[in-house]
Amino acid sequence: MIQFRNLALARGAKRLFEGASLQIHPGWRVGLAGANGSGKSSLFALLRGELHAEEGDCEVPERWRIASVDQETPPLDDPAIEFVLDGDQPLRALERDLAAAEASHDGAHLGELHARMHDIDGYAARARAAALLAGLGFADDDLERPVASFSGGWRMRLNLARALISRADLMLLDEPTNHLDLEAVVWLEKWLAGYRGTLILVSHDRDFLDACATHVLYIGGGKLALHTGNYSAFEEQRAAQLAAQQAMHEKQVREIEHLESFIVRFRAKATKARQAQSRLKALDRMERISAAHVDAPFDFEFLAPGRAPDPLLTLTEVSAGYGGTSVLADVRLDLRAGARIGLLGPNGAGKSTLVKLLAGELVPLSGRRVEGKGLAIGYFAQHQLEQLRADESPLQHLVREHRGAREQELRNFLGGFDFRGKTADAPVGPFSGGERSRLALALLLRRRPNLLLLDEPTNHLDLEMRHALTRALAGYEGSLVLVSHDRALLRTVCDSFLLVADGRVAEFDGDLDDYLGWLTARREPRKAARKPSSGKPAGKDRDRQDKLARRRPLVKEVEAIERQLAGWQEEKRRLDEQLADPAFYASPDPERLRKLTRRQQELAALSEQSEARWLVAHSELEALGEA
Repeated sequence: MIQFRNLALARGAKRLFEGASLQIHPGWRVGLAGANGSGKSSLFALLRGELHAEEGDCEVPERWRIASVDQETPPLDDPAIEFVLDGDQPLRALERDLAAAEASHDGAHLGELHARMHDIDGYAARARAAALLAGLGFADDDLERPVASFSGGWRMRLNLARALISRADLMLLDEPTNHLDLEAVVWLEKWLAGYRGTLILVSHDRDFLDACATHVLYIGGGKLALHTGNYSAFEEQRAAQLAAQQAMHEKQVREIEHLESFIVRFRAKATKARQAQSRLKALDRMERISAAHVDAPFDFEFLAPGRAPDPLLTLTEVSAGYGGTSVLADVRLDLRAGARIGLLGPNGAGKSTLVKLLAGELVPLSGRRVEGKGLAIGYFAQHQLEQLRADESPLQHLVREHRGAREQELRNFLGGFDFRGKTADAPVGPFSGGERSRLALALLLRRRPNLLLLDEPTNHLDLEMRHALTRALAGYEGSLVLVSHDRALLRTVCDSFLLVADGRVAEFDGDLDDYLGWLTARREPRKAARKPSSGKPAGKDRDRQDKLARRRPLVKEVEAIERQLAGWQEEKRRLDEQLADPAFYASPDPERLRKLTRRQQELAALSEQSEARWLVAHSELEALGEA
């Protein structure tokens, strides 16, 4: 297990946290949370051995293999599948030993090596790599393409697949969903839910964290705290802690005011001077409890848009694409005032193409695009971040667009996006991707559009900024079309969905859960068509034995989980009844109430984690079929 003992970590002169003592057990999947700059990347560097602790100890088992996703990919000529297989170092080492033994005609050693290859299931490694790449969105034809032929986002997917295949004991994933579409995100969270090693994960996707994490490790206020349960459970626990902290703070404020009042009144009187000095010392010794506050530095809302036409925009029998090649055909769409539409569809199906068409950045190959009179479009896409002027500050960007506005008004507006003080006057050039996204969104909001077109607006944004954007969009009075793999954002702000698939655009009659079911059904024929070979004999008896060997441990695991769940659910039912009984609060015991509430939360988290694993194991059994 990983053990921290009185650990303190610093980055330069800044101390990130101190006094951390905790354990992370094998098999835990830990979501690492905290504000930007709180120390998440530094903690990863510490676990990889690239950074040393300021104080205390960080112990990781010596024999553990640690995997993480490389941020750079050299333009190699290696086929994609071979690049991914290079991540399986034990396999590659065994392959080298096999080649050497064959060259030296060492038959005895060859036999030992083939047995070891069988033990690590090395003959099926290529099939596993192909399955990983398929899950991450690669087509069969992509497997033999050279790495250099892929774009930056697809190379990051290759790096992710290389980490996933690595047989790591500890996997460190930092924003693994950044370059994935919704289909790949859902596939990855299912894969990680079945991962048997230890996982520490940084993600700004709330649904993804909920599906993957069994614990949350939070960095904040100079402390490192471990919480049981997924991210939603952590938020509930933290809210309860902040509420209790606020109550303690208010009580202390009243006590301080009483002490200060006594000191002011009686300090000058000889008969009361000693008592006043005593209270003054008590005031100095008192450990001040900080006021509970919301950590998010973001506070903004969309300005009310101007009057909107109805319909806003009409597409009639439109065909759209690039270089004369059609991506979408026969698109018919009436965008009405007040519409709040989410675009769904597989990666590469044409969602961004449709948004560009709506924005007027792409001219139809055929058909008609008609704008309503008074239409004001606000368009956000990642490529627009490159259009920000590197030598200008956020304030200069706003002043250039709104020359009549008062500077203080613009500064107050930028403050809502956490561009305050010197940051508002700093050149944009060195800004991070998240800071550039925030600035682009700020510029967009200030223009008061009546139609928002947002293509992956949450890329590079942290959880707090995503939450603030979701709140602002929920209160936006205009119309919007949204492309996003952030399911929490889609659920909150969209009233209806369009499905973009197979070159067509059609209304989708369902919600996000229905869409995920549609994706699963669509994926099954591809699985059946792929049928990768493991290189083993294909006889019926051998197949039957293999299935039996793989089914037995799964059946035992499913039965064990069902027994555990039954016990936990019965215990939780009794606790729920006890905590719902008004008689329990007639003469309350605060300590006992805390223990029961904590156990109730633990049981809910344990049940949720076990149910997730039960679903994975049951799916694997169904995939094996009847032996």
